[in-house]
Amino acid sequence: MTLEITEKNFDEIINSDKPVLIDFWAQWCGPCRMLGPIVDEIAIEYTDKALVGKVNADTEQMLSFKYGVRSIPTILVFKNGEVVDRLVGVQPKSSITSKIDYYLN
Repeated sequence: MTLEITEKNFDEIINSDKPVLIDFWAQWCGPCRMLGPIVDEIAIEYTDKALVGKVNADTEQMLSFKYGVRSIPTILVFKNGEVVDRLVGVQPKSSITSKIDYYLN
């Protein structure tokens, strides 16, 4: 299940002992709507291995600013509370899952 991430639950989620993938998106963003279903699929496939969530860049502007998200969609991968990888723009599913797989060790 894809988590809805806000400022209120952000710190708790990124400090998970699992890798965390976060998609910064907005409702009006065409590329975001293309990437959204891919992120949802990944969330289901990695249920026991990683946390997968989405941040609405319009409603959570402080998170976007804090992590330097200047264009959307942007995917950030966190490990132990730190950003370890970043993907900008629509990406193939294999590119995204390879990032998660790398940090599963």
